[in-house]
Amino acid sequence: MALIGVFDSGIGGLTVLKVLALEFPAHDFIYLGDTARLPYGTKSAATIRKYSEQIIENLIHQKVDAIVIACNSASSQVPEKSWNGIPVFNVIGPGSRLAVQKTISKRIGVLGTRATIASDIYAHRIQNLMPEAQVFSQSCPLFVPLVEEAWIEDPISNLIVYRYLQPLLQNNIDTLVLGCTHYPLLKSAIQRTCGSSVELIDSGSAIAEEMKSILPGESAKSGSEQKIKFLATDLSPHTQAWAEQVFAPLEFDSIEIMDLV
Repeated sequence: MALIGVFDSGIGGLTVLKVLALEFPAHDFIYLGDTARLPYGTKSAATIRKYSEQIIENLIHQKVDAIVIACNSASSQVPEKSWNGIPVFNVIGPGSRLAVQKTISKRIGVLGTRATIASDIYAHRIQNLMPEAQVFSQSCPLFVPLVEEAWIEDPISNLIVYRYLQPLLQNNIDTLVLGCTHYPLLKSAIQRTCGSSVELIDSGSAIAEEMKSILPGESAKSGSEQKIKFLATDLSPHTQAWAEQVFAPLEFDSIEIMDLV
């Protein structure tokens, strides 16, 4: 049984953790949400890198066997495949590969935070895999706060989704990468705006496939029950309740506040 560390700037990475926990029931997980310093997507590349290094070192101190960077903004600044001998996975590579597999028109859209879009990392990855692809990107800085506030089906959220997506949809894309792990929680509103002709790509299932190289997907627990620990750098009653709702029907075995500095 391996111990897998997963981290994100907030609770959006729980969309990845849920897929991984279901896919790998024989392994334990630690999730760390840096809720005290949320959001990462509006910060400089150097600051995102510094925060990511602090979290990775903390997870290694807790004896994890692998690390998943569920945050796209952090993934754009941490290209390493391993850290002190520990395998490191990020969401950008798997998401890019899945988008290339799904597109027919080779016109691919990318939604992300300002930091992710400014890095242009999805466009580079996608065009390395498919040089003839056309990639159209749109930053959506208001999506993360909407998700953190749990305004998923609020009329305001629907209007904001429409406002961000309309310029992108003018490019006749057939595939859209949700380049932030918060964004799958807005998937219903995004799909309504895009219509059924646009395939939405989120990274949870894609990264689970990639991790099978080191974690065969056991269908049964190996001797003991799976343990999932939730850590946050700041935890209000609202954040805890929303995290539990996002992760349902799965449950955390423990919830703790973690000071990284």
